[in-house]
Amino acid sequence: MGTFAATDAPFVEGVLSGLVVEFDSPAGLGYIDSVSGDRYLFHCIAIADGSREITVGQKVLFEIVTRFDKSEAWNIQKND
Repeated sequence: MGTFAATDAPFVEGVLSGLVVEFDSPAGLGYIDSVSGDRYLFHCIAIADGSREITVGQKVLFEIVTRFDKSEAWNIQKND
């Protein structure tokens, strides 16, 4: 897991599988739909391989973290 300041330390809620449904490379922001139908925002720094790029339609495994009272995708890994 990444490094966070004390004020925004995440709470990990679990690991899910899903699909990248949106990704704006210049902004570094995207969305993943989990297999349960929930949608999670992510930032490119959450992509585990360090590439900061991911393809729309890519199947992924990811953790859910809560930061600032919002759930986000984190530790995003390709799941081919």
